Amino acid sequence: MARITCDFFSETLMLNTSMTVILPEQTANQIGMQNNKRQDQKHPTLYLLHGLSDDHTIWTRRTSIERYVAELGIAVVMPNVDHSFYTDMTYGKNYWTFISEELPRIARSFFPLSDKREDNFIAGLSMGGYGAMKWALNKPDQFAAVATLSGVLDIASHVANQQEPNPMAATLYNAYGDQDLKRTMHDVLDLIKKIDASDGEKPKIYHACGTEDFLYNDNLLFKEVCDQTDLDVVSTFDSGSHEWGYWDYHIQRVLKWLPLK
Repeated sequence: MARITCDFFSETLMLNTSMTVILPEQTANQIGMQNNKRQDQKHPTLYLLHGLSDDHTIWTRRTSIERYVAELGIAVVMPNVDHSFYTDMTYGKNYWTFISEELPRIARSFFPLSDKREDNFIAGLSMGGYGAMKWALNKPDQFAAVATLSGVLDIASHVANQQEPNPMAATLYNAYGDQDLKRTMHDVLDLIKKIDASDGEKPKIYHACGTEDFLYNDNLLFKEVCDQTDLDVVSTFDSGSHEWGYWDYHIQRVLKWLPLK
């Protein structure tokens, strides 16, 4: 595999930003690794999103994601979105427009990545777990599957309760101000119902959260909503907290679950 740190200018953000990209490489003599690259075609792609305290480097620093995807022949794109909650911020930059429109276009202009829906997937943890669900449910024509690990999935309640003791309060205010997020494009609990009722594309969903995680209740509520739909959802609640051992284990399960062609 090739791992590339790509520094580039974003017209949307009006600044230089970065992404880490893993690209398939066919090798025969690399000891301890079996790499596969699909010949003469553009790479299936996993967009992998970071959490609140992290950046575009974190998945390669805290997990063996490069090793995990080597045999699958897929690319991984890991962007940097700061503390944006993957939104066009009230007091900040337009990270939703950047992530959902500009990033795929730029990444595909730099690297041989497939633009076919069946070849594109998205996953993330915590803030990134929310961002992955938000992106996939607002633009279901872009992704065949989405995975959320320990996601902030009841965002409307967190924003409404900013006045209460909440370590995310200042960040949420910068992202959303004092908006009521219920039944908006930011509310994944509502988006799940809309996707289920629609006649359009419906991505497969992988959903996991540890039973000791402080976001456990968010994820229980998400499962309750999903259980009322006919969507293809795999939900797992197992022992674990908000930490990298849990996410490292589950990203391996996500990769095995992906509907790769």
